[in-house]
Amino acid sequence: MSPLAHTGRSMALLAALLLAAGVALAQPEPTDAQRQVATEMAESLRYGHYADISLDDGWSRQAFERYLDVLDGQRAFLTQQDVAEFLPLEEQVDDALLDGELAPFFALYQRYHERAETRFEWLLTRLDEGLDFTFDGQQRLEVDREDAPWAVSHETLDELWMRRLKNAALTLAISDQDAEQVETNLRQRYEGQLNRLRQTNEEDVFGLLMAAVTGSIDPHTGYLSPRQGESFDIQMRLSLEGIGALLQADGEYVKVASLVTGGPAERAGVLEPADRIIGVGQEDGEMVNVVGMRLDAVVELIRGPKGSVVRLDVVPAQAVDMTRSKEVQITRDTVKLEDQAAQSEVIEIERDDGQHRVGVITVPTFYVDFDAWQAGEEDYRSTTRDVAQEIEALQSQGVEGMVLDLRNNGGGALQEANSLIGLFIDRGPTVQVRDARGRISLYGDTETGAVYDGPLTVLVNRLSASASEIFAGAIQDYGRGLVVGTPTFGKGTVQTLNDLSHGEIKLTRAKFYRISGESTQHRGVEPDIIFPSLIDPDLIGESSLDNALDWDTVRSVQYREYGEPWRFLETLRDRHRRRAVTQPNFRYLEQRAELNRRMREETTSVSLNREVRQAETEAQEAEQLALENQRREELGLELLEEWTDTRDEKDESGDDEEPVERVKLQEAAQILLDYAQLENNFRFAHRD
Repeated sequence: MSPLAHTGRSMALLAALLLAAGVALAQPEPTDAQRQVATEMAESLRYGHYADISLDDGWSRQAFERYLDVLDGQRAFLTQQDVAEFLPLEEQVDDALLDGELAPFFALYQRYHERAETRFEWLLTRLDEGLDFTFDGQQRLEVDREDAPWAVSHETLDELWMRRLKNAALTLAISDQDAEQVETNLRQRYEGQLNRLRQTNEEDVFGLLMAAVTGSIDPHTGYLSPRQGESFDIQMRLSLEGIGALLQADGEYVKVASLVTGGPAERAGVLEPADRIIGVGQEDGEMVNVVGMRLDAVVELIRGPKGSVVRLDVVPAQAVDMTRSKEVQITRDTVKLEDQAAQSEVIEIERDDGQHRVGVITVPTFYVDFDAWQAGEEDYRSTTRDVAQEIEALQSQGVEGMVLDLRNNGGGALQEANSLIGLFIDRGPTVQVRDARGRISLYGDTETGAVYDGPLTVLVNRLSASASEIFAGAIQDYGRGLVVGTPTFGKGTVQTLNDLSHGEIKLTRAKFYRISGESTQHRGVEPDIIFPSLIDPDLIGESSLDNALDWDTVRSVQYREYGEPWRFLETLRDRHRRRAVTQPNFRYLEQRAELNRRMREETTSVSLNREVRQAETEAQEAEQLALENQRREELGLELLEEWTDTRDEKDESGDDEEPVERVKLQEAAQILLDYAQLENNFRFAHRD
């Protein structure tokens, strides 16, 4: 090659590099389409949202703080000086939306972008220099910096990031990775984060700003870009075809919010709510570290063709340290209607007066085959129709009462909640819906006659949401039966999806209220008898979400009471407590829930000393192991030599040796029998 040609090639390469650098460093600017959408969003929020929203300076300050949280929620990139420079914007979010003047907020993003890019380059430089951590000394790293003050200088952030780098290296080293593997994995992590950062475009920046705007109002209102608007929700796309899990962002991590009943993840039994996903890999190939990755990017990695396998690196919800991750495999599949159909069984309860039979109907979701229904087919599938058949089957087996198991039922078709209530009452109202203008619509069962009028108990947990809460609340208000379990999710709002000139807005438009007038929002349904739960309400549930709408009341409606369970609650609770102390699984649930709570409160930082870190982790795991082995010893099961995630413990047949959660179903049946007995005695004593 001639010198001239070589020089020309070099100049061309330099020009290409400069062009690439220019693209990476160029400040993103809002497009005309985005300016128009901003004004449309403002109008939708002011005049369409359920809440009475004033886009004023007070709201603007909240939205500005939310934007800072969206950009740098762990206070790890921006300094006090950076924030102070943009502080005049804190009362301008409302004006920016109404006028479409978004450029200053794009500039704030650009400042964050520059700081983050510089920081990842700094980390990669540290890796280039070689890591020489000794993992001794007394240093600790704060686990959550959400409420930490902004750093006073870049030197302060250097110290923070050196500790974060040291912690990341220690976490991998404790997982039996050698020095070369540690550096390789960390380089892959930071290069991946840097590459994703550099791929950010105007649409991404606009989405972050709109997430702050809507997130300052309520957690279910949001802007969907044209790409995201291909489906109602990123999470719903994953739930319907993929692994069957609803995911949500949790700081730097992606967390499992819930599992779709009958979906691949639930069938595999390898994921639970509040598990954190830190890596995603396909059936073949390397595991991609997803710490710090955006939710939609993680979702895209997890999604794939039906029948293919996805590998996940998961930190279990109950793990006391991020080093305790494990790899699981799930075969992607489509969730079918039959996988979520209601099903029944008979539980036999042995008491002093003999054996009793209690029917159990499990309702995973409120479903209806809309296509068949709209086509006028007479035998279309629905929750109500299937439950009616199960009731008939159980009655033919001579059960003394029925437990309706709504645990993990995240809701579904409102019409099915209404009609299902109708199976257990003569007729009457079921739910009130209040819209943004304050107008209340009343829904109910209009068909005369009940399919089942015997003793009834409804079993719920923290993952019982929306339509499940409507059903449980109505049964409780009518005095038709008892509600037992744990307080429900608290999802009492209704969203609609509306087109914008560019993208869509998911907008909270209405709120559910029980026939008693109480909202199901935020508080959920409080059971008559409460069971212990390993699901942390601070991590899962409406009350765990920022800016969730408050609980309130409207006027109650007229309805008849079918029973008076409140008369017997003191006796029922006393009998339950006396049984619970004799049940190893119930005691385990209570003690483990308390241990989890205490560990969360105590673990505000992690040691960067390897010996101390391992000692602290081993001490916590020893407590968990002691509790588990105490349960096993009382049940006559083989003891464990070391702590492990108990969902891995299977007997040779592949079934759980003693499913902890099964005790709740058995106790619900016991409570049902107690209630039936007390009610019969009361009626006999007060008959004419």
